[in-house]
Amino acid sequence: MAVTIKDVAKVANVAPSTVSRVIANSPRISEKTKRKVREAMKELGYHPNFIARSLANQSTKVLGVVMPGAVDKTFQNPFFPEVLRGISTAAHHKQYAIQLSTGVTDDEILDGVIQMVQGKRVDGIILLYSKVEDKVLKYLVKNKFPFVVVGKPFTHEEEITHVDNDNYRAAKEATEHLIKLGHHSIAFVGGSVNLVVTIDRLLGYEKAIRNVGIPFKDEYIVHEEFLKEGGQEAIRELLSLDEPPTALVVADDLMALGILNTLHEMGISVPGQISIVSFNNLLLSEVSRPPLTSVDINIYQLGFQATKTLIDIVSDSDEPIKRITIPHKMIVRQTCQQFNKEMVES
Repeated sequence: MAVTIKDVAKVANVAPSTVSRVIANSPRISEKTKRKVREAMKELGYHPNFIARSLANQSTKVLGVVMPGAVDKTFQNPFFPEVLRGISTAAHHKQYAIQLSTGVTDDEILDGVIQMVQGKRVDGIILLYSKVEDKVLKYLVKNKFPFVVVGKPFTHEEEITHVDNDNYRAAKEATEHLIKLGHHSIAFVGGSVNLVVTIDRLLGYEKAIRNVGIPFKDEYIVHEEFLKEGGQEAIRELLSLDEPPTALVVADDLMALGILNTLHEMGISVPGQISIVSFNNLLLSEVSRPPLTSVDINIYQLGFQATKTLIDIVSDSDEPIKRITIPHKMIVRQTCQQFNKEMVES
């Protein structure tokens, strides 16, 4: 026979209504009483019926997480498991579950979001990307559905709650690091130009270049997918130039790994002949050969703060718009060195 709230109340010596409030984590109940009730629930093996509660209070206790593309490609990049670790930790603290939504095309992604919203499957949504002219963002704004963006919205930034790094500043600092080492032939390897993170990092790179009077070369700007193969394609293109770069600002560690592998196969020394600064400070940046100099963007905190903020919005519709900036830090390792013309030409 199934254990009921009344059974828990009897063992804990409290009213059934008190058990319900403990399950809802009501601030009106003391921590001492909460501990007593939870111990009784554990002793009896009682598990709350969240479906019944959802029907009663119009809450699913589920958050939707929208990925930027197909799972088979997206999860090749360790950024996403790490940001999801932050999301799931924050969700668990407040007893929320997570539902992932993916799609190969923009229309498929939008269809998945519409199903979540109109089917009342989730209480709020986290967008794990920010695109130029994004249909999903426009749909959520139009329908006034609770959501948070991990990234900076392309439009209406002041009207949309989002969690991001200062990607412009981070890329500017990464480029300045190479300039201080004497490099003037610096290329930029970024992701899709439809992603706001790519635009911001490209602008930061360009600002650093122009500040010191280095000519801005269009041929030094390459855009590929945030994958190892993207990095491989990018470096082959850059090395085919009449004047190849001596240094690279790469917008993603996984792309940088593809670049390192290709340079190794070609017998080109890093950092002897090409210096590299990358982004994300993933575990692979520590174990790559040589270890990557990378900008740590606190991926876990991006996910954690986005989820914490979304739950605040879901709990209180009057929650103000927030623009949360997660700090970054450059981790200097072994892929950069002082420019040496003789070494590069050898």
